[in-house]
Amino acid sequence: MNWYKKLNEYFPVEEMKSKEHIEMLLREKGDIYHKDESPQHVLMYAEFESFIFIDYVWVSSKARGQGIGHQLIEKLKKKNKPIILEVEPVDYDDTDTGKRLHFYRREDFKHAKSIGYNRRSLATNEKTPMEILYWSPNDDSEDVIYEKMKKMYNDIHTYKDEEIYGKSYQPVDEVLTYNEERETDIFEALNTTKNI
Repeated sequence: MNWYKKLNEYFPVEEMKSKEHIEMLLREKGDIYHKDESPQHVLMYAEFESFIFIDYVWVSSKARGQGIGHQLIEKLKKKNKPIILEVEPVDYDDTDTGKRLHFYRREDFKHAKSIGYNRRSLATNEKTPMEILYWSPNDDSEDVIYEKMKKMYNDIHTYKDEEIYGKSYQPVDEVLTYNEERETDIFEALNTTKNI
């Protein structure tokens, strides 16, 4: 099974870029956008000068629990830059959402509580709220992470979107919001779902 099929079968349709989009990023932004794969994993990430954005991580169900995810994250941490990623809120009908959060909490990621993220999917036309997690070697503040997320959104998520999909994603200011009063703590939700 090829790398795209693995990602496509694991991630919800509203979170998936098209194969054409990912291949274009690898080809035209190959200095920034990278694919790291083995038969057991696929990692797609963008490495900017001052941060890393993890776009997709897939680990084969047969290989889970063997430390592959930890090794991938450790390899990125060695670059000594903040690492940012998007996760789905906990879904009690999908135990993988809880498992993913437990994994990132064990890897010392923090929840960017002040950052709201809600993008309309071009595939389903549904709004897709996500939460932002980050790890920072220098304990960056959430407003710094917010600025990095905006750069990533403009450079990666919306790259040639109209050319590829025939329509554009919303502008960054409609998708990302910053509000220090925001109460959400995605890791608190985990405490009520210990058996996930």
